[in-house]
Amino acid sequence: MRLYVTQMDLLALVLVCLFLVPLIVNGLKCHCDICTESNHTCVTDGYCFASTSLDHDVITHAYRRGCYDRKGWFPPERPLKAVDSIAYCDETNYCNINLKLRSPVLPNGSRTTWETWQTAMAIALPICLICVIAMTVYHVHMARKRPARHFPDDSMEAPDRPILGGVTIRDMLEMTTSGSGSVGLPLLVQRSIARQIQLVETIGKGRFGEVWRGRWRGENVAVKIFSSREERSWFREAEIYQTVMLRHDNILGFIAADNKDNGTWTQLWLITDYHEKGSLFDYLNRSTVDTNGMIRMALSIATGLSHLHMEIVGTQGKPAIAHRDLKSKNILVKTNGTCAIGDLGLAVRHDVITDTVDIQLNNRVGTKRYMAPEVLEETINMNHFDSFKRADVYALGLILWEIARRCNVGGIHDDYQLPFYDLVPCDPTIEEMRKVVCNDRQRPSIPNRWQSIDALQVMSKVMKECWYQNAAARLTALRIKKSLANYGAVEDLKC
Repeated sequence: MRLYVTQMDLLALVLVCLFLVPLIVNGLKCHCDICTESNHTCVTDGYCFASTSLDHDVITHAYRRGCYDRKGWFPPERPLKAVDSIAYCDETNYCNINLKLRSPVLPNGSRTTWETWQTAMAIALPICLICVIAMTVYHVHMARKRPARHFPDDSMEAPDRPILGGVTIRDMLEMTTSGSGSVGLPLLVQRSIARQIQLVETIGKGRFGEVWRGRWRGENVAVKIFSSREERSWFREAEIYQTVMLRHDNILGFIAADNKDNGTWTQLWLITDYHEKGSLFDYLNRSTVDTNGMIRMALSIATGLSHLHMEIVGTQGKPAIAHRDLKSKNILVKTNGTCAIGDLGLAVRHDVITDTVDIQLNNRVGTKRYMAPEVLEETINMNHFDSFKRADVYALGLILWEIARRCNVGGIHDDYQLPFYDLVPCDPTIEEMRKVVCNDRQRPSIPNRWQSIDALQVMSKVMKECWYQNAAARLTALRIKKSLANYGAVEDLKC
C-alpha cells in the first residue's frame, strides 16, 4: 500500500510546526505593556491576559496586557477563570493583542448594556430556580431522616452553623504562601485588590509622592502613591518586597502593587499593611516609652534588620538584602509596641553565585543625616555587600539613640531630637555632615544619667558599637539582636 503526500498536506504540516514549535520550545509569547527592554514581549508557561477598567461607568481601553505564569495561578490547583474586566488566552503567540474582553460590572451591579443584563437574567433565573428546588427537596428528605432535637425553653439555641464572611488579605496570603510569605499574592489578585480600594485620607508625603489610608472590604491598608517620575523607585520597591521568603513580622507587610490610569496620568500604587501609630519618628515626637517599651522597640528593629541582612539557603531561599535608607521615618510602630521596617526603594540584594550587588540606577540617595562615614567620604566598597550592611548598622545606632532619649524613667526624659540636631542645620548638606561625622568624628551625646539605669546603659553600649568610625569594627544586626534579647531575658527572670 503506497502513501501519497500532496502539496496541501505539506503546507498544513508546515503551518502546524510554525504555530506549535515556538510554544513547545520557548513557551507562549505575549504582548507586555511594561516590558520595554524586551520589545514589549514576555514569555510564559501559562496564559496571555488583557484587562480593562471602569471610568465613571464607562468601559475604558484595555490598560494592561502581559503574561500570567502558572506559579501565579489562584487557587493553585487551577487557573482563575476569565472574569469581569480580565480575559486570557493561550491559542497562539501574542493572542492577547486583539483579545476580546468581557464587559465589566458597573458599581451598582448592572451590566454596561441592557442586552447583557437580559442575557444574564435569562441564564441565571432558571439555574437559581433549579437550585432552590433541589435544596428544598434535599432538606425535606434529610429532615425526615434526622431525629427531632429538643432545646430547653430558656436556651433556644440553633445548631452550630458556619459563619459566613469575606476572605481577608491575611487569609489570601496564608492560602498562597502557606504562611511563609515565599511568593506573595498572584498578580491578578493584587490588581483585583487595588481596583477595590477606596482612598480615605492622606497620612504622609515624601519625595516619592503621598501615602494614603485606604479601605478594602472593611480593612485598613496603606497606599503609597508614587509620582510618574518615580516609576523606577516604585518598580524597585515592589520587586524587593516580593523577594522570596522576605515576609517577616518586623518588615512592613506587602500586599499589592498596581498602576492606575485615571485618564490624565498614571498613578503607581504600592499597597502595604496599615499601622495606625504611624512612623517611629511621629510616635517618638508625641509619646515616651518606659524601659521595657524601649527594649521591645529596639529589639524588634534589630530583628527585622537581621532578617533583611540574612541569606536563607535553599531552593526557595532568600538573598541577603541591605536597606540603605534606614531612619526613624522609614520604620512603622505596630499596636503592640514593636516595629516594622519599611521603604525598601533603595535596597540592594546580594547574588551569592556571582558575588555581586544588584545596585539599581536611581535618582534618589539615602538620607544624609543617617549616612555612615564611609558613605559621606565616598570610600565605601560598592562591590562588597558587607559594606552596605555595615552602613545600615551605623544608621541603626542613631535610631537607638532617638528611642533612648524618649525613655521615661521616674518622670525624667529628654525631648525628641534628630541625630546631630545640635551640630548641623535641619537639612544638612553632604559637606556639613562630612565635617561633623568624618573630620571631627562626633557622635550624638549620651547623658551621664543613662549610666545609672541598666536598660539605658545597655542601649548606650550597643549604639556606641554601631557607629564606630571603622566599619569593620561595628556589630552585626544579628549580634545586636542577641544582645538586646539577652538583656530582655534577664529582666524577665528578675521579675
